[in-house]
Amino acid sequence: MNIKSQTVSIITPSFNSAKYIEETIKSVIAQTYKDWEMIIVDDCSTDTTCSIIKEWCKKDKRIKLINLDINSGAAIARNVALHHSKGRFISYLDSDDIWYPTKLEKQIDFMLRNNYGFSCVSYEVIGDDGKTKNKHIYMKDKLDYIGFLTNNYLQTVGIMVDTLITGFEVLEMPKLRRRQDAATWLQILKTGNSCYGIPEVLAQYRRTKNSLSSNKVKAVKGVWHLYRKIERLNFIFSCYCFVKYATLAVWKRIYVLNEK
Repeated sequence: MNIKSQTVSIITPSFNSAKYIEETIKSVIAQTYKDWEMIIVDDCSTDTTCSIIKEWCKKDKRIKLINLDINSGAAIARNVALHHSKGRFISYLDSDDIWYPTKLEKQIDFMLRNNYGFSCVSYEVIGDDGKTKNKHIYMKDKLDYIGFLTNNYLQTVGIMVDTLITGFEVLEMPKLRRRQDAATWLQILKTGNSCYGIPEVLAQYRRTKNSLSSNKVKAVKGVWHLYRKIERLNFIFSCYCFVKYATLAVWKRIYVLNEK
């Protein structure tokens, strides 16, 4: 892989995201930091997602579209994008989320000044209609492996990794349908690279009614599977982590839904 010195490779999996993808792309084009490439891997969409992306590829050569032949899930889509990336920095942006214009500029400056390999910006929650819910999730200053096991603060929309510090191989996502992003952050944290939080809100995370994370039963099963099968934690410690995780998850759910 020919890594460009300070280029950011933006990884975006897409599937039937015609309703949101244009706004997501526009938020990237609006970035004050201009040295980026956006690699969108479409997972066999059946709507007009691909035609929308192709039009934007014509307008801006930094945007690239890769089509999968078989519906494979977000993990594989992200891995395909990762292996086509040329940037030193890897940043993740799902096809329904949005960045503030200074997100990349401020995050890269934060990481370079402090020699950090792994960071996450704070974010606000928006609804399916794009309207703000006036709720903000602020990152902890520093999060290690144990700290992440017991909370769910990190959100894909805020993550950035400097591959010159962390290495490239730790970003290969496990082939899971759920919690593959969390499993990847744990891979990075296990190498001794803590995740450093930026307190400024620089992104918008869209909580939709039909999102994977909104299905409570499946989300609970996914977290337990992550603890026991992926991280291979013992039963007692898994229970401890799960109670801590669930407590915070309930708080976040109440905090987000109690918007009036």
